[in-house]
Amino acid sequence: MDEAVLARNNVKVFGRGSQPMLFAHGFGCDQNMWRFVTPAFQSDYRIVLFDYVGSGNSDLGAYDATRYSSLDGYAQDVLDVCHALELRDVIYVGHSVSGVIGVLASNREPNLFDRLILVGPSPRYINDAPDYVGGFERSDIEGLLETMEKNYIGWANFLAPAIMKNPDRPELSAELEESFCSTDPVIARRFAETTFLADNRADVAAVRHPSLIMQCSEDIIAPNAVGEYLHRVMPGSTLKVLAATGHCPHMSHPEETIRVIRDYLRAGRSESTLTGTVHDARSA
Repeated sequence: MDEAVLARNNVKVFGRGSQPMLFAHGFGCDQNMWRFVTPAFQSDYRIVLFDYVGSGNSDLGAYDATRYSSLDGYAQDVLDVCHALELRDVIYVGHSVSGVIGVLASNREPNLFDRLILVGPSPRYINDAPDYVGGFERSDIEGLLETMEKNYIGWANFLAPAIMKNPDRPELSAELEESFCSTDPVIARRFAETTFLADNRADVAAVRHPSLIMQCSEDIIAPNAVGEYLHRVMPGSTLKVLAATGHCPHMSHPEETIRVIRDYLRAGRSESTLTGTVHDARSA
């Protein structure tokens, strides 16, 4: 066990099961965002939480601008945690950009992983006409990055409610805003650039693990077209469209998030042949 990695990434392990479920947080967040979901799985799985270097309570002294200039550096954090704990057959649960980070990690060392659960993932945030809709024009992303650099607090104040998209629960937007603001602005700006300018379409097409794509409704970050694209290009994928609105269903709609993940894992245990299916929760 590599104690240095466990300290660097603020790794927490609990649960009474043997198979590991590794939960990876999204941009501007930390492992605490999973607190409404993990209790539902701790009886049956070994829960692993961590913070990427530069996020949460990770060791900021370990941050390396060169390493984290691409998502590969964050994927290495995932692999380092797996190696430090000697994990195998990992059920990887990644939110937002961590969906692609998990793809990169599983493609690099496929023997470590059992399946991927991707919550609001996107392989490419920028539209690539005429064949790909990511949700943003390049000018949109450049404007976002410029605002982060000039007025980080104002950026966080504006974007958090739009991402959460649950106006009747302002405490959730406030928590997300606070999480954004607790991150070093320079590191956050670099992570945003690494995230929003990346193009990982070739990587998601190379996935060979069974995967669940959880598509949120009215998601400003990852619109419906993105989930449909991923399901189309990822062999053995299942697309589940949630009734949950916004980009953070594990915070705003944890009950639905838990149910969808649990149903998928149960189906995976009982089926010998994995095929992709589409189901819209709003029509259920």
